[in-house]
Amino acid sequence: MADSNFEALAVAALEAGEGLLRLAPNWVPRSFLMPGRRLKLHPNDYYALGTHRGGIDERWFASTTPAANEGAPPDEGLSYVVHGAERFPLREAIQAVGERIIGPELMAKYGRWPVYSKFFDNMGPIPHHMHQNNAQAALVGQQGKPESYYFPPQLNNVGNNFPYTFFGLEPGTTKDDVRRCLERWDEGDNGILDLSKAYRLKPGTGWLVPPCVLHAPGSLLTYEPQWGSDVFGMWQSMVEGRRVPWDLLVKDVAAARHRDLDFLIGQLDWDGNVDPSFKANHYLEPILADGGPEAGFADRWIVYGRIGGESLFSAKELTIQPGARATIRDQGASGLIAVQGRGRIGSLPLETPVMIRFGEMTSDEVFITQAAARAGVEVVNTGAEPLVTLRYFGPEQAPGVPDVR
Repeated sequence: MADSNFEALAVAALEAGEGLLRLAPNWVPRSFLMPGRRLKLHPNDYYALGTHRGGIDERWFASTTPAANEGAPPDEGLSYVVHGAERFPLREAIQAVGERIIGPELMAKYGRWPVYSKFFDNMGPIPHHMHQNNAQAALVGQQGKPESYYFPPQLNNVGNNFPYTFFGLEPGTTKDDVRRCLERWDEGDNGILDLSKAYRLKPGTGWLVPPCVLHAPGSLLTYEPQWGSDVFGMWQSMVEGRRVPWDLLVKDVAAARHRDLDFLIGQLDWDGNVDPSFKANHYLEPILADGGPEAGFADRWIVYGRIGGESLFSAKELTIQPGARATIRDQGASGLIAVQGRGRIGSLPLETPVMIRFGEMTSDEVFITQAAARAGVEVVNTGAEPLVTLRYFGPEQAPGVPDVR
């Protein structure tokens, strides 16, 4: 498809959807993790990309960020717009007519949709790891990655093997303690979790996680609004008896620094990791933004707060009771996914699937453009159960977003 076609395709899709774009499911495998099997994929399809690529344990939403997976095709992680018989990357649509999709402010500042979200779904925990900040990631031509977590109750009927997440390092931990863990990498379990604290995960709550802070996410299915980057470094040498290669610790570090332990430890935000008030500063409970019992709907903040003084991303959970409707108005564009029920958003049907075959289309995901968000989008519940959707926003696009404390 020639680049000159993207503008015409995007405009046609925008006009047909009245400012909404239908997106196709976007599946991503991870070779070093075991799928939790709550993504609603058909049981035969979790290894649809081949066992050598790993199981599919993630679904990405409204993503213009490629997945940094070894052996991946160049479009892995990219969301596709579907309009009639046409299918084209959201990234190319934004490059062609970005002001009509994400608005002139984000295009002028970033030239792209700079965030994305995903479900990650694992049988057990993820290794203790961190994401570099912008300055560190820039050394290898990347951007840093702050992120956030929310645990949708609709997709967490089972907690799987370890529904606890380790965050940071215990107060009093020293850099020498961490250094000894790295020195023991090839001796088995390097003991990094002995220096950390695990928190039990609670469906319907979440966490805000800055870059350079260690964390080992637990086994709840997690909705994860984050910055548009896939940089990380794994700091745990074994997880559930499986080896984690040193290469995953230094994946986003210049080759000359791959064995420089002082440099690696220097990537950590030390004060942030040993913060004695870590939970108070990062834990998120939903906050009602609009609606209530008498209105028949509730729109709640589920991801909020500032990182480095900036609101880089945020998210809301909209619940509409059977037979009710709501008009949602936001200042910025958003990516939306339905997690329960069926109905309509604008002129598009909205339905939560029970089971999805790999490669099949669904009606549960849309992108709401800035213009549509500011004009107001009507969401109607036509089913017999609550209609629940999650939508996430880009930087400084959600006025009134609360702080964590």
